[in-house]
Formats: sequence, C-alpha cells, structure tokens
Amino acid sequence: METIQTNCSTGNGGSDHRQNERVTLFVVIITLVMMVAEIVAGILSGSMALLSDGIHMGTHSVALFITLSAYIIARRQRGNPDFAFGTGKVGVLGGYTNAILLIIAGLAMAYESIERIIDPVAIHYNEALIVAVIGLFVNLVSALILGKGESGHGHSHGHDHEHEHTDHNLRAAYLHVLTDALTSILAIAALLIAKLTGMTWADPAVGILGAIVVIHWAVGLIRQTGSILLDRGDFSDEISRIRERLEDEQTRICDIHIWQISENERSLIVGLETSSERTPADYHQIIQSFSGFEHATVEVNQISY
Repeated sequence: METIQTNCSTGNGGSDHRQNERVTLFVVIITLVMMVAEIVAGILSGSMALLSDGIHMGTHSVALFITLSAYIIARRQRGNPDFAFGTGKVGVLGGYTNAILLIIAGLAMAYESIERIIDPVAIHYNEALIVAVIGLFVNLVSALILGKGESGHGHSHGHDHEHEHTDHNLRAAYLHVLTDALTSILAIAALLIAKLTGMTWADPAVGILGAIVVIHWAVGLIRQTGSILLDRGDFSDEISRIRERLEDEQTRICDIHIWQISENERSLIVGLETSSERTPADYHQIIQSFSGFEHATVEVNQISY
C-alpha cells in the first residue's frame, strides 16, 4: 500500500472586513460623542436621567470597541503563521464576547425593572422622554449604518452547498445598537402611558419585556458563534454529496471532516482508499468543482491487488 498526500490552500488567511471596520469606527465615534455629551449635561443640570443614560451609552461603547478591536487584530495578523487557519475566528470571538455582554445587560435591565416594581421611584417624565428620544435617534442612525454592512454580506458562494456570508462580529455590534434602540422605543411608550394614565408600573414592566427580547437575541448569537468556535456543525448533507461524487466500486472514503474556520470559510480533510489510477489532485479537483473550501487536504491510499 502506498500513501500519497496533497494539501491545497485556496485562501489568504481570513476574510477582509475593512469596510465593516470603518463603519464600526464611525459608530464608535458617534456613541462616544453622545456618551460624553449626556454625562456632561447630566452633571451640569443635576439630571440623573441624563447621567444614567450617558453611562448606559458607555457600556455600548465598550461593546462596540470590542468589535472594532477584533477587526484591527484580524487585519494586522492576516498571514501570521501562528494562526493555523487564518484570523477568521477573531471576529467570531468578538461576536461571542459581545453576546455575553448583551446577556449581562439584559439581566441588569430585568433586575432594575423588578426592583422598581417593588419599590417605585418618582419619574421626571418630560426630562426622561427627551433623553429617550435623543438616544433613539442616535441608535437608529447607528443601526442603519451597521445594518447596511450586515446586509452587504448576504450572498452565497455559488456552489452546490450554499450559505450566506455573515459577519458575527458586526452582527453583535448591530444587535447592541438595535437593542438600545428597542429599549428607547419601549421606554418612550412606557413613559407616555405612565404620564397619561398614572400607571407607573408600565415603565418597569416594559423594561422586563425588553430584557427578555435582548436575552433571546444574545442566546441565539452565542449558539451561532459558539458552534464555530467549537468546530461544531451539521455538514451531513454535504458529506453525502461528496460521497456520491467520489465513491465507486474502486474508491471509498475512510475518513472525512468538514469544519468552519470563520463565519464564511470552511476546511476539509478527506481520506480515500482506492485501486484506481486517480491522483490526489484529481480528487481535489472533483471536490472543488462543486463545493469550495478555503483549505482542503486530500489523502489517497493506493491499494494494489
């Protein structure tokens, strides 16, 4: 038995997200300016509503900074041989980290809302409404900017195995500002209801509803990013198609693994036993003709009878 191996790398060590990096930087600047303005205005006016919303904007600034840092690290380390399959998972790790922060923010919202139902506090409705409207405007602009970057990745490879291009790092940042926008909308509705009807419990009740939505989004993002970080995925349909193309009376697949090395890039290792005269390059060409991989390794064991 003679063993022949071939390894073909078709990629460049990770996706290029420079446009998303620039978009995120712009949103970080907007958020920081708004944060500083609200904190300064809160201190000068003695408004706790303004001050607390400014601090809240600060937490989102941290999350957006994590997103931006992931882009910078991935770009600067592209081509670094220490990253065996490129830097694609840096962005995935950024998305996973931000998803955890989203859950923490959601739990904090729920805790504060429950506390206010048990022990109601006086609400300065007019001041709070102004803060909520300003915050909503800033977050809608940020969500619009980040949303364009997200939608720009919704295309497939054009192979039999189609999957959408996604950027979990950008998606995490998008969910953060979308969450803040949702919180502002709910807050405006609750404040108006409480002001017009006197039902002060409406404000914390809506806060709990918002917290549930935030945590639901975050759990979904953790599942997506966590699966990639742990090399977990269901590629059974694609493996079946590969078997149909490669296996025959002379050839059988004895080992095959497919996993994601980033949001949109995959790797393949396949081991074959065959008595045919086909070379590893022949099998590799067959595989790449209908399903693209960033890295593909084909091992062929030539069996002689």
